Amino acid sequence: MSDPSGYVRTRSQDGRGDVRWPALPEPLRVPVYDNHAHLEIEDGDEPLTLAEQLERAAAVGVVGVVQAGGDIESSRWSAWAAASDPRVLAAVAIHPNEAPAYREAGRLDEAIAVIDELASQPRVRAIGETGLDFFRTDEAGLPAQFESFEAHIALAKKHGVAMQIHDRDAHDAVLETLRRVEAPDRTVFHCFSGDEAMARVAADRGYYLSFAGNVTFKNAQNLRDALAVTPLERILVETDAPFLTPTPHRGRPNAPYLIPVTVRFLADELGVGIDELCAQLAANTLAVYGSFAD
Repeated sequence: MSDPSGYVRTRSQDGRGDVRWPALPEPLRVPVYDNHAHLEIEDGDEPLTLAEQLERAAAVGVVGVVQAGGDIESSRWSAWAAASDPRVLAAVAIHPNEAPAYREAGRLDEAIAVIDELASQPRVRAIGETGLDFFRTDEAGLPAQFESFEAHIALAKKHGVAMQIHDRDAHDAVLETLRRVEAPDRTVFHCFSGDEAMARVAADRGYYLSFAGNVTFKNAQNLRDALAVTPLERILVETDAPFLTPTPHRGRPNAPYLIPVTVRFLADELGVGIDELCAQLAANTLAVYGSFAD
């Protein structure tokens, strides 16, 4: 696609109940950032433009978004969005569940070369989301996932940018790969899905753990246990929008403007003042990705 701004995907509404946008939450006094979202995916009863997403976010104290790609098209859109609006930084990658399809089509090397080219742009500040997914990819596709993951690790190091990891049912393999090939200096577990033991290992290695709205779900005690042992200077927050909408809006469309719901939950769990936590989350974001103003 010559003009990436025209790219859009639509989230299915099949089998879903209420797809209205939740009301804006109470604004945060200290601004924060959404560390991972997919704003190219339209959702809700009335889809929002990029500008509308960012304006709603700003109204509640969410002053920037890291927009993440997962294939060639969405990565190009992410880079375009970051170049078009100072409130956006980009992460670009081939998602682990996409890697086998690219390999089968004989295009994985080409796809990784596109990510390499995009990563040279000044507002592309991360390689992601990349990693391993043993839930959706069968055994035949795993070699392509490992090949892609290691290539992405190399790109993050080459360009001196952060890396956002997708890890689903592959905790041990992800940690072992990062140890074996040496993780980039700034490694983030996007939508952290491990437990307390994994969180301790990740924190000891200096990785960042990014918590999404699912930390608020009743069945996610493992995430709350992980949160409890993660140093404040290693915690990030994200939406993974339009997915993982936090309680009490679970099942409805998610967006960066709902970050305050998750942040307030994190503060309560940690026993930390909301302003103190927001300041730390913002500092952590800037430490990982750099200034949004540059």
